[in-house]
Amino acid sequence: MKIGILTGGGDVPGLNPCIKALVYRAIEEGHEVIGIRRGWGGVLNYNPSLSFKENALNAIPLDKNAVRTVDRSGGTFLHTSRTNPSNVKAKEIPKFLKMPEAETTGDKFDMTPHALKVVEAMGINVLVPIGGDDTQSYSERLHREGFPVVAIPKTMDNDVFGTDYCIGFSTAVSRSEQLIQSMRSSVGSHERIAVIELFGRNSGETSLMAAYLAAVDRALISEVPFDCEKLAQLIMQDKHTNPSNYAMLTISEGAKMTGGECIETGEADAYGHKKLGGIGQMTADRLKKITGQEMVYQQLGYLMRSGAPDSIDLMVGFNFANLALELINKQIYGRMLAIKKGVYTHVPLSLVTSGIKRVNVDEFYDIENYRPNIKNLEGKPMFLY
Repeated sequence: MKIGILTGGGDVPGLNPCIKALVYRAIEEGHEVIGIRRGWGGVLNYNPSLSFKENALNAIPLDKNAVRTVDRSGGTFLHTSRTNPSNVKAKEIPKFLKMPEAETTGDKFDMTPHALKVVEAMGINVLVPIGGDDTQSYSERLHREGFPVVAIPKTMDNDVFGTDYCIGFSTAVSRSEQLIQSMRSSVGSHERIAVIELFGRNSGETSLMAAYLAAVDRALISEVPFDCEKLAQLIMQDKHTNPSNYAMLTISEGAKMTGGECIETGEADAYGHKKLGGIGQMTADRLKKITGQEMVYQQLGYLMRSGAPDSIDLMVGFNFANLALELINKQIYGRMLAIKKGVYTHVPLSLVTSGIKRVNVDEFYDIENYRPNIKNLEGKPMFLY
């Protein structure tokens, strides 16, 4: 078989180990592997009228030597994009497609017919896309078109519906916890209040878990709107009761004040998402106005997803790759790999688009006091989804 593999959406630690493990086992079992570059962007920009070698900017052959050392670093050496072949702007259609075979909705084109020609031209028998819910929504589209797909979930937010765990989450939380603890020296030295903004659009799990593990005073999450006046009272109590006279809170980039909206900027991407970020700065400014206290605003941003993966993301990356090969060998397609209640399994790919995964607020969050409420743990999943 010829297996195509790509990584889409945001980068996370654990992608490269997953790619390496898949390539090693595939080669040992007699398969070929094609690495598609820049996610679905590599498919969109691949010119089927040219040779595979002439399309080296979009796809490359992968063997053991090509991936031998990639597991030692974070990110994805195949690169990534947020391209959605079913929703392409006219200006983004490759020049070689003068008359695109696509259905149009205004200034957007569905380039799926071209995508199917591309995978056929490359001789790919099955695709293994590694990505979050946006990337996998297009994987599911290809599956509905009849093309074999085995999907692997990744996202630092851990919010892909259908699995308890996604590649990248553990490292993101570990990195956040370490950075937050490091900030204590400066925040405490200046006796200030720190507002630390973390990635998290629909799910506040990274804010919740980082706050829990770093013993932060308050945690604001995407699922629960917050009242700034009330927050100011709580955080000032935290500051006054701390012998070092400082306090810290985490906030998801998707959080919003009571009656407010998420802070979004720029043009929507191919999946309909605008860039999030800025709620932390707005909250810090409001708290300063209410309390008169000096603030430290820190947006952790890409630091959460940078660097080498931790042992959990190494393990999950390797294991998801091996499970993907097991499904491919059995010709079981249209599935997404998953961890459910601590057990490796797989679920229908269509499940990805059937819901939104969020923090279990009733079980793990104190709405009144804006902080983690991790109790009654017996029988609960490891990652408290």
